[in-house]
Amino acid sequence: MTNDDPLARPVLFVAFEGMGLLDLTGPLTVFWSASKFMEQQGRHGYARHTVSLDGGPILTAEGVTIETAPISQFENEAIDTIVVPGALEMEPTLADGRLVRWLAAHSSKARRTASVCAGAFLLAEAGLLDGRRATTHWASCDLLNQRYEKLTVEPDAIFVADGPIWTSAGVSAGIDLSLALVQADCGRDIAMQVARQLVIYMKRPGGQSQFSELLQSQTSASTAFENLHVWISSNLGDERLNVDLLAEQVGMSSRNFARSYKAKTGRTPAKAVELFRLEAARRLLEETEQGVDRIARSCGFGDEERMRITFQRHLAISPRDYRRRFSTRSIAATASACEEV
Repeated sequence: MTNDDPLARPVLFVAFEGMGLLDLTGPLTVFWSASKFMEQQGRHGYARHTVSLDGGPILTAEGVTIETAPISQFENEAIDTIVVPGALEMEPTLADGRLVRWLAAHSSKARRTASVCAGAFLLAEAGLLDGRRATTHWASCDLLNQRYEKLTVEPDAIFVADGPIWTSAGVSAGIDLSLALVQADCGRDIAMQVARQLVIYMKRPGGQSQFSELLQSQTSASTAFENLHVWISSNLGDERLNVDLLAEQVGMSSRNFARSYKAKTGRTPAKAVELFRLEAARRLLEETEQGVDRIARSCGFGDEERMRITFQRHLAISPRDYRRRFSTRSIAATASACEEV
């Protein structure tokens, strides 16, 4: 069986100028891999079609050109799944309106429609997310929520399935979403084989906040606070990192510092210290063989229990489970096992 198998499930990957390359190729690879495993079992996989409004070459944000078929070619075809990627700059595609109108008219004809990253804005503009839960890249969740009042944004979700509409967080989350779609169609065994072949997790632990919190803190603070963050990172083991001590480092009164820091970074000084400690602990768990209790003390948590509570609150996973999943040794062992399959 091939991509031309008449009984395969048709999946349209909708391309447009400036889209993110991985937003499209990540899900495409998952469905391709699933099809290979399905074919080995004598079952029908997915007929994968990369399409665009006019067909022809589409230039991605990364400068790679993708060849596409005209979307009108499938006007009278039964479509199983529509996958819509996102882009760093969505406004040109939203303003053009043609893809939005196509989605509004054709999504109901497909069994389900899914978006990757900022592709959720196209679904929202088409009215497909009205009254539904949805997610998108962590940096765009607030904008999605402000711009479209009829939907409910779940900012920490890796992906959200609400009826026939699926949305996912930034870029690589499209792979997580696609694995879930494959599992829903083909069963856990096929999805697990795909995950093993691609060396990815069947279900990623925690939410997208584990990838966004500290980065957001680092990119939104002023130069003065960037210097403070360097100092905090060098003194995480000091359990006295309170507002008074931090204010002293930047030459401000405690009250003025606390107010200014919250305004410029979006979080309190205490929360920032907690996140820096969390980041440091994650790095040590990933890259070293130090004991968990020792890491907790060196990062300023005091003991393992306090660190465990912090990990559960932010990442929905314990420090020990985090190490088992994300340490360099664990990843290397997983890759080695996959190569033997």
